[in-house]
Amino acid sequence: MVIILMGVTGSGKTTIGLALAESLQWQFVDADEFHSPANVAKMRAGLPLDDADRAPWLAALHDAIAGWLETPANVVLACSALKQAYRRQLLMDSKVKLVYLRGSRNLISKRLSQRHGHYMDPNLLASQFATLEEPHDTVVVDVEANVPDIVAQVRKSLGV
Repeated sequence: MVIILMGVTGSGKTTIGLALAESLQWQFVDADEFHSPANVAKMRAGLPLDDADRAPWLAALHDAIAGWLETPANVVLACSALKQAYRRQLLMDSKVKLVYLRGSRNLISKRLSQRHGHYMDPNLLASQFATLEEPHDTVVVDVEANVPDIVAQVRKSLGV
């Protein structure tokens, strides 16, 4: 099984993903690791990615998910997956589950102001919310709760 934790930058995908993976004793993977150096440089410079920038990234993620599904591995994947078209590429099998980490712009902005060492320019938050197409047919978790409560909610909602 692959659980994709999606949401805008600063929604807690990595923090919650690591905690969820640890509680399940699964592998954790961050989709940021699949970005090209050019994409990383663009985001570091405060420039939003467009669909052309994301296409190779999504293709690589699709291939990785397909590979994981061919093994007994279980994976928690932190991935923005902001548009429905992106999610269609990733949700290729019933063994791939999506969880939307939803938070207010104010909460996420506050979190980003306290985050250090990440290449994503906090000024890109507005473009993330502008790109976001909220999913309506998936598990939705409010990220105002604490991490253990969010992990428990995800596990209960997915039955894992």
